[in-house]
Amino acid sequence: MKQLVRHIPPIHELQQADEFHALLNKHHLTKERGTDLLKKVITRSRSSLLNEQWQGPHPLSADFVKEVFAQADTLMKESYSLSLRKVINATGTILHTNLGRARLGQDAIEHVKKTAGHYSNLEYDIEGGNRGSRHTHAEKFICELTGAEAAMVVNNNSAAVYLILTALTKHKKVIVSRGELVEIGGSFRISSIMEESGALLSEVGTTNKTHLKDYEEALCEETAMIMKVHQSNFVIKGFTSSVSTDELVQLSLRNHQILYYEDLGSGALYDFAQLGIGNEPLVKTVIEKGSDLVSFSGDKLLGGPQAGIIAGKKQWIDQLKRHQLARVLRVDKMTLAALEMTLRHYIKGEEQDKNPTIASITRKKEEIFQQSTHLVEEGNSLKPDFRFEIIEGKSQIGGGTMPEVELDTYLVSVTHDILSAQELHDHLRKGNPSIITRIQEGTVLFDLRTVTSLEQMDIIHALKNLH
Repeated sequence: MKQLVRHIPPIHELQQADEFHALLNKHHLTKERGTDLLKKVITRSRSSLLNEQWQGPHPLSADFVKEVFAQADTLMKESYSLSLRKVINATGTILHTNLGRARLGQDAIEHVKKTAGHYSNLEYDIEGGNRGSRHTHAEKFICELTGAEAAMVVNNNSAAVYLILTALTKHKKVIVSRGELVEIGGSFRISSIMEESGALLSEVGTTNKTHLKDYEEALCEETAMIMKVHQSNFVIKGFTSSVSTDELVQLSLRNHQILYYEDLGSGALYDFAQLGIGNEPLVKTVIEKGSDLVSFSGDKLLGGPQAGIIAGKKQWIDQLKRHQLARVLRVDKMTLAALEMTLRHYIKGEEQDKNPTIASITRKKEEIFQQSTHLVEEGNSLKPDFRFEIIEGKSQIGGGTMPEVELDTYLVSVTHDILSAQELHDHLRKGNPSIITRIQEGTVLFDLRTVTSLEQMDIIHALKNLH
């Protein structure tokens, strides 16, 4: 087989072939780019022949040339295929971290498109005709919704924590309860972030119990901050005790040089508790209790883009804005556009209609049943080897948010006479668009809480064309 290498046609001959010009025309390639593709394919073929792994046609045959251009066409598609793809989330997990967390509302998407496709006043004061600040764009909405004196936006909540601790507590002590030293996604730990910031961690209490006296006894001249971290991604039950925001605010006020900062994690602006969904503290409530600073995520319960939002008293926010890290951690015009439109819906009271995250969390069970019934009716008209059934189930909010909350839902259970649940799941996952489902007790489950009517049509089409 190694002797066949000498029979591989040279590049200049392949350039004369009709298939070469067809390749260039199909993909709108320059001759140079097309030649690069041929060289890569020939290098692979030569290596396979030398290693006696070649299973294709003889290099002297016309079929070999066809194989070369077929591989070049495939390589071209692979080289220019986009990595980020549309995925249909049929798992029912609303803030699915692996699937991009919160979906943006249509108005926010349009505002991003308009801002990205044109020049904008990102850092330009139109009224004054001089340089402006990107901090102003979402700030007025954040302040109106939370009651804060000032606010700023960075690229995520971990960045917000890092900036606050670095700018305000470097080489100084920060008191935190041991029960609040959480680890968030990707093995990022609050304690590690504090260490990187230069703050000196002062742990108080135990894993399950922390009392006010624990904080009081930890106070010293080097203490710069009392920090409370909301346990948004886990729940401790049983023999537990923690200190409230009110008590910690009063403790900081009695010690005038000490800041009180609360990391809320998810950061709810919508009162889910009024609907009996969880017990997530509202940002506005925490601010009203006297917190100097709070921080929270933009792409969790708020339902906007990935961002870290810092709100609180103006003197501290101004100090954060002036810090060198503020430039390192700042967000771009597209994030600000998505965020300010998302926030505007809250101000206008439109969040339940125009914010997909709020809409998905608050969806009525009966509405999901109707949608599921439609999917079953469409499914039963497909191939006879499918079996569809509607069953009751639970949806999760996800994203490390309200872990104790399970939302009542209806699930569409799908089985196939030939394909196993895993095979059916894999076929749907590898399709275009990719459809992500659950597998439970040998069946594929669709939770339509997180599926739009248009996406449901894609699901039906995928099932219809399943081989």
